[in-house]
Amino acid sequence: KDTWVFRMLFQLHRIAFFPLNLLLGQMTDLIYTEKELVQSLKEYIKAEESKLDAVKSWADKLDVVTRASTLDPEGYLAHPVNAYKLMKRLNTEWSELESLVLQDPSDGFISNMTVHRQYFPDQEDEKGAAKALMRLQDTYKLDSESFARGKLPGMHHNAILTVDDCYDMGKTAYNEADYYHAVLWMQQALRQMDAEEEHVVSKADVLDYLSYSVYQMGDLPRAIELTRRLVAIDSSHQRAGGNLRYFEKLLSKQLNELNQEGQEPATEEPIQLGTYKRPNDYLPEREIYEALCRGEGVKMTTERRSRLYCRYHDGNRNPRLLLQPMKEEDEWDSPHIVRYLNALSDQEIEKIKELAKPRLARATVRDPITGVLTTANYRVSKSAWLEGEEDPVIERVNQRIEDITGLTTQTAELLQIANYGVGGQYEPHFDFSRVRVTSRRGLKCMSDVEAGGATVFPDFGAAIYPKKGTAVFWYNLFRSGEGDYRTRHAACPVLVGSKWVSNKWIHERGQEFRRPCGLTEVD
Repeated sequence: KDTWVFRMLFQLHRIAFFPLNLLLGQMTDLIYTEKELVQSLKEYIKAEESKLDAVKSWADKLDVVTRASTLDPEGYLAHPVNAYKLMKRLNTEWSELESLVLQDPSDGFISNMTVHRQYFPDQEDEKGAAKALMRLQDTYKLDSESFARGKLPGMHHNAILTVDDCYDMGKTAYNEADYYHAVLWMQQALRQMDAEEEHVVSKADVLDYLSYSVYQMGDLPRAIELTRRLVAIDSSHQRAGGNLRYFEKLLSKQLNELNQEGQEPATEEPIQLGTYKRPNDYLPEREIYEALCRGEGVKMTTERRSRLYCRYHDGNRNPRLLLQPMKEEDEWDSPHIVRYLNALSDQEIEKIKELAKPRLARATVRDPITGVLTTANYRVSKSAWLEGEEDPVIERVNQRIEDITGLTTQTAELLQIANYGVGGQYEPHFDFSRVRVTSRRGLKCMSDVEAGGATVFPDFGAAIYPKKGTAVFWYNLFRSGEGDYRTRHAACPVLVGSKWVSNKWIHERGQEFRRPCGLTEVD
């Protein structure tokens, strides 16, 4: 269908990490849920301690009695009171003690856990969170040690990964046949293990995964060195001996084919980031896209910057913008990209979030072959759709879109709200259909994000950074209706923080007299 797009982004909270399938609000709710469970756990511990104190008191009292009674049983029972109390203890008091011991103070805690468990992340969420860290690692060229030690740009909270955390990260990658990241994380686990950090996982398990992953990366000498270390630790290991013989035989064969007599053995130096090349994937402009996300390769020259200006925008004498025009700043010259300041107030942002949160679901894309909406790894976010009639704020935002762009929203789709958490992204894509090119304009209202989360344009080397409550606008079609292929863009993964986006797809129908077609093919 024929559409244009209007887009806003805004940021409300700051957060370190969260799973791909959970939105920011859900994660902050889980923080308070965990706090409530900790309090419930403390109450359970207090109840158990109280129960044990009571049982101990019983034991101490009965110990005194039995010590006296067993010294002279007949003499003890000769006293009628003692005989009565023995009957009473065995008939009544021991039953009371039995009831006390059988009491389960954990009932309240277990009940609380049962109520909240339905909102807990599942295995897919945990795997998604691990893959998000690896995505950030690749995009921003961060080594595993930076993550493990919490050394991230813009980070305000300390967070470290233990040996076992790193091992689990590596195992997640290994199970996905992602041997590149399996090497990096198993190596980090080994590095921290060698530094004598506490751990549950065995060094043999780490070396087992690491050696095979290194072999899969094509480094036979190092795979042999690691496997020998494994055999030295555990000579009875189920796979190590067979792997070692196989690796050595394979290396010998390769050397014979190259007419080499031998090769220097690999060192025990830790494997560093950059030792192995990350495998290529489906995205041709991967390196350019990720470099722009890091702020590298941006083609904003001094000459180009001199052509950028700021001005007041009144929407061609729009009555609603005459007394308080929008502040408009040029972000790029060609294609022309502008930013509007104070496009959304904090109160409006809060209300939009409140309305969207209950409906947020994993964002989908349309399969180019089947036409069916499905989830995809290249688009990781959650989204919801809001109607103007639901709340005056939505109607007011729709009206503001009209005032700024000069386009009607009467034929537009609903307002889409999307949330990108840490690791959330949308890889390079077009905002117009390439099957039947449809007119769209793009406006993004952007948020403050501590690190990452820029919108980048690989074709002409631009990086537009989020700023809370502002809107960024560009045309992605020429007046002729032809798509402007330069506007292929991407939402970089959010490294630290959270980015909220609101999109408005404005249909071509109804805009005929607001932005008339051009007379040339490209205009």
